[in-house]
Amino acid sequence: MTPAGAPYLTDLFGLHGRTALITGGSSGIGYAIARALGGAGAHITIAARRRPQLDHALTRLRDHGITATAVQADMGDPDDLTRLCDTVTDTDILVTSAANNIRHPMGDLTPDDYQQTIAVNLTAPYHLGQHHAPRMAERGWGRIINIGSQQTHRAFGNSGAYGVAKAAIGGLSRSQAEAWSRHGVTANTILPGFVLTPLTEAVQAIPGRVDALAARHAVGRNGLPDDYAGIAVFLASDAAAFVTGQNICVDGGFSIT
Repeated sequence: MTPAGAPYLTDLFGLHGRTALITGGSSGIGYAIARALGGAGAHITIAARRRPQLDHALTRLRDHGITATAVQADMGDPDDLTRLCDTVTDTDILVTSAANNIRHPMGDLTPDDYQQTIAVNLTAPYHLGQHHAPRMAERGWGRIINIGSQQTHRAFGNSGAYGVAKAAIGGLSRSQAEAWSRHGVTANTILPGFVLTPLTEAVQAIPGRVDALAARHAVGRNGLPDDYAGIAVFLASDAAAFVTGQNICVDGGFSIT
């Protein structure tokens, strides 16, 4: 027997008939969000730069019964970014999860460190938003979900150029919200705590660091990619039509300690 609340929840949170593009969708938070949006009914396209990981993620998504495709693209390569927009010309939901994490001390950053960091973490989300948001606005419905960081609102652990880029991501979501919300397109930033993903492996390798960071979270543990499934479905759904321009901490209380 179908629970009485199921049709209501499907109407509120279901994404059937929607399409979603997730950059960085082959692993970590990006993959967890791709699986969540696909599980809610959306057709998924994941983009990432490493073909083996991309193919593996695509197989896993399809094994879960999700309709999914993949595009190999490096968010730091302008030509790849253009090709991605030419390949995925339109989408209802844009999730910018691709990132690099060059975290040298500020005085040790090279010009190339800065350029790579800004290209992947800020320029790519900006250009993808500039491509897709007007098309969403023409239809009167769209969702942009940018992935930020603790560095979006405070310095933490050699923030460097990464902190610059992630602070700007919070501003990007606000600017996108200001520009497009009246046309039915919302834009928000998710701010994770410390999450155990491939992106944070260098930090995880420091003896004692993982335990120390877990203790800093109010919930007493570090984040996992699946902790971002619910917030992603919410922000992508009709339930969040009145939520826009926000930096939303999903960090196990990391930001309050």
